[in-house]
Amino acid sequence: MNQQSENPEKGLTVKDMVTTGIFTALYLVFTMVSGIFFAPNPVLTFYMPIACALVCGPIYLLLVAKVRKRFSVTLLGILMGALMFVTGMHWGMCLGYIIMGIAADMVAGIGRYRRKVLNMFSYMLLSLAPAGSYLVYFADPDAWARSMLGNGTEQSYIDTMNSTANLRILIIMLVGTLAAAILSAFIGGRLLKKQFEKAGITA
Repeated sequence: MNQQSENPEKGLTVKDMVTTGIFTALYLVFTMVSGIFFAPNPVLTFYMPIACALVCGPIYLLLVAKVRKRFSVTLLGILMGALMFVTGMHWGMCLGYIIMGIAADMVAGIGRYRRKVLNMFSYMLLSLAPAGSYLVYFADPDAWARSMLGNGTEQSYIDTMNSTANLRILIIMLVGTLAAAILSAFIGGRLLKKQFEKAGITA
């Protein structure tokens, strides 16, 4: 293994950026597939972050294991935020991916992308990104509704959300997302054990 790949302080190479782009595409596909069962339903939409957190862990951890350099996770967050914006998602979700991508990168970087616990914690942070839209909703439902109506969301969808939303759902969404992220990261760690050992990732 060359010296450049051993040092997370080195900048991303073209190969690293291509790898990150490929994993971002996979992350997007898994996010969309898992979210499609929840997001279209105004009652179940609040649980979409939980579903996404449950399936994307292995992809995220494998990206960290393969690149192991600063700004790869940040790039993932920026690309996901941009893609969410293009697909018509609320700006809170887009911003959530960017902010949490940066935060996740910083946390994983503390362990030089080789500590399982820190990598898991960094994924927990990134998994909260989709909740950004719902946090904006709970903070200012009217402003959220205006934004989504502008994106083509039907009024009946928003009315059903308004009649369903409460503090209990917000707590379930946040706690459930973190719990799902832990489970996903644990399963991902088991599935990718050989890959992690090759990358020198430890507890």
